[in-house]
Amino acid sequence: MDLLSLNTFKAVVEYGGVQQASKQIHTVQSNVTARIKRLEEELQTSLFYRKGRKLELTPAGTVLLEYADKLLQLEKQAGIAVRQVGQAVGEIRIGSMESFAAVRMPGLLQNLMKAHPDLVPKVQSSTTGQLVDDVLNHKLDCAFVGGPINHPDLICHQVLLEELVIVSAKSTDVPNVLIMFREGCAYRERAESWLKENGKINADVMSMGTQEGILGCVAVGLGFTLVPRKVVEESKYAEDLEMQFLDAQYSQIPTLLITHKEAVAMTAIETMLSIFSSNIPEWESAA
Repeated sequence: MDLLSLNTFKAVVEYGGVQQASKQIHTVQSNVTARIKRLEEELQTSLFYRKGRKLELTPAGTVLLEYADKLLQLEKQAGIAVRQVGQAVGEIRIGSMESFAAVRMPGLLQNLMKAHPDLVPKVQSSTTGQLVDDVLNHKLDCAFVGGPINHPDLICHQVLLEELVIVSAKSTDVPNVLIMFREGCAYRERAESWLKENGKINADVMSMGTQEGILGCVAVGLGFTLVPRKVVEESKYAEDLEMQFLDAQYSQIPTLLITHKEAVAMTAIETMLSIFSSNIPEWESAA
């Protein structure tokens, strides 16, 4: 089995048929059909049930898809490993919680790129839940998430211990509305736990997509939120906000750098960990 045929097979599965797969991998439909046919001849089994124009995986096709994912990921990792011998070059895909991306990531990237000027970081922000899934599925090389995380396929390094605070507008009656990121946010889970323990189970929840958007709504009195203290202190809305400090069981939350245990070791990830562990005051200077 060659990797080109496996990649074609995976594209057919992902895009639901030969026509769409051919568009995505930039080849003609006859090439896609021929590659699938060669795979079936080589494996001596059918990989798809053909129902008109629709294709559905056979049991054999389902098994092959699992191995195709692993083999194609190994090919990608091999390329990264070879390119990074002796130095960090190429691309690194970094995931981040929105709050970390807003106040911590700029300074971290500044120092990372000083250490590895040929490296190209690609940063994607999302919720902790989504970032964990993306690392597990090899869509990200690493991610900064809210802990604790316990998964057998992940390696977790604690890089920070954030202090979470309840935030509301100054000098106003605050409605019982929690303004947070969508489901999957580690801070949202902590906030909902705090609400339950404090008898505020009837609070409405408003979901938003950006940290500044959340704090902006809080600043005008639409509700309250739970975020890292540093985020509040560095927000443009800081003068309009007040913080309520919490017991350690709610306020202390680790930020973890997670990687897949089967991923190739990357020099850039080791550099990021060393930046945190060295306590260099400049690493946050661009935040």
